[in-house]
Amino acid sequence: MTAYTDSDIHDFTRREMTFDGKTKYVLTTGTTGPAVIVLPEVFGIAPTLIRFSRWVRDAGFRVYCPAIVGKPDASAEEKAPGIGTILSLCVSREIFLFAANRSSPVVDWLKALARQAHQECGGPGVGVIGMCLTGGFALSMAVDPVVMAPVMAQPGLPIMRNAAVQLSPEEWRAIGERIEKENFCVRGYRFAGDKLSRAERFQTVQDRLGAGFVARTLPDSAGNPAGLQPPHSVFTSGLIDEAGQPTREAAAEVIDFFRERLLGAAKPASS
Repeated sequence: MTAYTDSDIHDFTRREMTFDGKTKYVLTTGTTGPAVIVLPEVFGIAPTLIRFSRWVRDAGFRVYCPAIVGKPDASAEEKAPGIGTILSLCVSREIFLFAANRSSPVVDWLKALARQAHQECGGPGVGVIGMCLTGGFALSMAVDPVVMAPVMAQPGLPIMRNAAVQLSPEEWRAIGERIEKENFCVRGYRFAGDKLSRAERFQTVQDRLGAGFVARTLPDSAGNPAGLQPPHSVFTSGLIDEAGQPTREAAAEVIDFFRERLLGAAKPASS
């Protein structure tokens, strides 16, 4: 398998969006359908993230991809972050790398983006998928009623606290109430041998949300050998874009989840 490297984004629009006095670039694509927010991994917006975003768009959604890390293009290289990247994230004060039991400050900006996207696109609400650094942000955003379909992909924070989750007791309670009252559901994906996003974190979410959390753990053998090793990124560098491949089927499950929750066009994907 070879790495996917197409960085062309001619079909995306680069927008500056400001919430709470903070301005960030957001890449958008699609002209019809509800909104889905696709959050980048630690290295930023990479070609494979753009590929995934196009699949979501082509399924009938308008995609918002905020450049909360890295450049607002598809030039990011999918590799383990260096010390410079880690230090810049620490200095930014927008993302808590090590703290547990509270959401990172950037989540407030992302929830405002979700509300704006819903206003622009309509529908019952928005979908969101976070990956790696941003994987847990999808869960944190689920406290906002506008977020109807959250997906956690290999959530990696907080670092070095394998079972911890960046949600406060109040946020856990709010999501639990949504599960009880709205038939709300959170989906999660990871590779079995992932050292950055371990099974303990998914177990914590399962213990807190019960049937409201549908998790899928893929075998390491399903990962793209051209991606990070051991495999980490289910929907980007670790994905094998071939029919019948578990990672491609997982991407289809996520899109079906968005369809069911935002379009009412499919049954919820099975666990």
